[in-house]
This record gives sequence, structure tokens and C-alpha cells, in this order.
Amino acid sequence: MEEHSDRLDVQVSVGDQVVRVRVTGEVDIATVAAFRSALWSAPARPVLRLELSELRLLSAAGVRALLAAHLRVRARGGELVLVDPTPVVARVLRATGLHRVMPVLEPSRVVEAARLPTTPDLALAA
Repeated sequence: MEEHSDRLDVQVSVGDQVVRVRVTGEVDIATVAAFRSALWSAPARPVLRLELSELRLLSAAGVRALLAAHLRVRARGGELVLVDPTPVVARVLRATGLHRVMPVLEPSRVVEAARLPTTPDLALAA
């Protein structure tokens, strides 16, 4: 399954337990219908995983679509999980409080932090 326009690309892959939805581009008033359509057409699984590492914009219309999808998935006994939002999208999630409503995982930023070299504690060295 795939929804595509000049400003939005949504790719859906279905597994036994997880439906992965990879969103690229912008979700705004012009593209939200395609975004919502992809979410609604995803088959029921225990987890709906939205991968947001390439989403550049999430408007109020997109926030409403996310919340509606969350409620729909939850009503079927599943869980909607947001994965690796871009900094812009993460700010929208925090500003709207969605980060408290549904899980937000940031795997690439955790991996980046783990790669940073550690510096010795200067207070202990003195």
C-alpha cells in the first residue's frame, strides 16, 4: 500500500504483529486526506508503527489525524507508536501534548548519543 503526492509519500508494510507506516514529506491541510487514508486502510495488528524520521511538517490537521488514528487503533485493542520524529515534529508533539497520549520512540537519537565519546570527570581527576 502506498499514498504518494508531490509533498507526501506514505509507504505501508504489513507484518504478522506490526504494521509499519513510513511517512515522508509534509502533512498539512493539502495532504492530510492521503495521510488519513493510509492510516485507515492499514490492517488491524497489535502495533501500528509510524516512522517519522523524514516528516518535515506536521500541521494541526495532521495532529487531528494522528489523534483520530490513535483512538481508532486503541478501540481495536492495538497501540499506535510514533518512531523517530524529526526535531520539528517532536516539538509539535510536545506542544500539543501528544507525546503524553501515545508512545514516542527516538531510536536514531539514542544511537547517536551512545556513540559520543565520554570525557573523564575533571572533578575526580583533581
